[in-house]
Amino acid sequence: MDAVGETTTEIRTVYAAVVGKPNPQPTRLLSFKLDKRRWFVLLVLCLLNCSNATIWLTFAPVADQSAQYLKVSLEDINWLSLVFMVVAIPLSFGTTWMLDTLGLRVTLILGSWLNMLGGLLRFLGTLPLAGHQLQFPAAMLGQTLGALAQPLIIFTPTKLAALWFPDHQRATANMIASMSNPLGILLANIISPVVAKTSAQIPNLLLAYAVPACITCFLATVGIRSSKPPTPPSASAESSGSEPFIQGLKLLLRNKPYLILLLCFGSGIAVFTCFSTLLEQILCVKGYANDFAGLCGALFIVFGIVGAGVVGVYVDKTKKFTEVTKIGMAFSALSCVAFSVVGLMPHQKIAVAAVCSLFGFFGFSIYPVAMELSVECSYPVGEATSAGLIFVSGQVQSVVYIVLLQALTKQLTESPLSTCGDAVLSWKVPMMVMAGLSSVFTCCFLIFFHTRYRRLEAEEKAACGTRENNATTTSYQAVET
Repeated sequence: MDAVGETTTEIRTVYAAVVGKPNPQPTRLLSFKLDKRRWFVLLVLCLLNCSNATIWLTFAPVADQSAQYLKVSLEDINWLSLVFMVVAIPLSFGTTWMLDTLGLRVTLILGSWLNMLGGLLRFLGTLPLAGHQLQFPAAMLGQTLGALAQPLIIFTPTKLAALWFPDHQRATANMIASMSNPLGILLANIISPVVAKTSAQIPNLLLAYAVPACITCFLATVGIRSSKPPTPPSASAESSGSEPFIQGLKLLLRNKPYLILLLCFGSGIAVFTCFSTLLEQILCVKGYANDFAGLCGALFIVFGIVGAGVVGVYVDKTKKFTEVTKIGMAFSALSCVAFSVVGLMPHQKIAVAAVCSLFGFFGFSIYPVAMELSVECSYPVGEATSAGLIFVSGQVQSVVYIVLLQALTKQLTESPLSTCGDAVLSWKVPMMVMAGLSSVFTCCFLIFFHTRYRRLEAEEKAACGTRENNATTTSYQAVET
């Protein structure tokens, strides 16, 4: 026994000399495995995000036809889009709590059902039994249900990327999920003018958007079995959403880089929302048809998705979140200024289309990167909370911007080139104001935003800890042998 005790003491002494730590204790080594189901969950989220976006902007590309069919004013038609922002603002805090507390599965399934019911209700309101007096209320109620679903869906990409994907795929997964929303906007800008060439075809348009919502709801309800995979794909996934919701809010309010991102990038989201909502009304004053406005909206989205694909892969490899976001916002502001000039000029289709393409390429492409940046600068606050508040900021500013821009329009007594129908408005002052707001907030972001990447630092420490544990175990086993 004495010999055994002496041997053990010698082993510990040698171990201490080798690794510099006495009395080693067993440690759990980090082990991460990837679940193939992550791609199906990502697919369902993409389909849901795309469907919700088409419901949001169903009426905007065909505002005149919609106003004639529903027998309301253009301002009422704008509120069919604005209701998404108004409803999302008070519900966003509950959504962030739901994502971080109840989990991804419950949130996505609830969002898919609300989205489906909203799409169906809009179509049912056009049936003969409903009567003309119920058509607009049914459309507004359907839009409201879709608006209830929006925060449940649009807050999810960062949470999904954090829970299901490893660190070298997170930005790409977030990009794919986030860009499915502008893809829905693209489809709305293409499909709406093609299907609803006259006001009588609005019911067909609503049916075309209701069917995908039903299919996606079925896939989400049946296919999503759990909120997260059985094994975490990264070190940060183990502690995702570890901060309580209220405590997380307090941490965010004391985080200067996050507050700058909240305000400045929220303004960028508002500018893009104004552009998507008002594009047809701005261009028709100078003689551009709805089909051309739809083409410009399509180019805006297509180039945005292309840019997002390139940027997502680049950021996953380099982790240069801040640099990419600043460059994208700077060129977006320049594109906004350019559009405020060429969009008010007649017979400039090529210039207008080119500016819309650049606006989308630089603007939409940085959306998923900025959402990842919000998580990096606020870790360990839950992903849904940090990214969700950015979206809330964008929605609040969107409502303010759209109401402000509409208030600044002036009625034109005559406009020989107009294709707008009865109401012809001057958008010169509103467009200049929008360009000015975009420039001011971009300059503030470029000058004042600086941050460290807290989540990457935490994962690096975990990786270093794993390497140390591996070295410790190997050394101890060698000594024992």
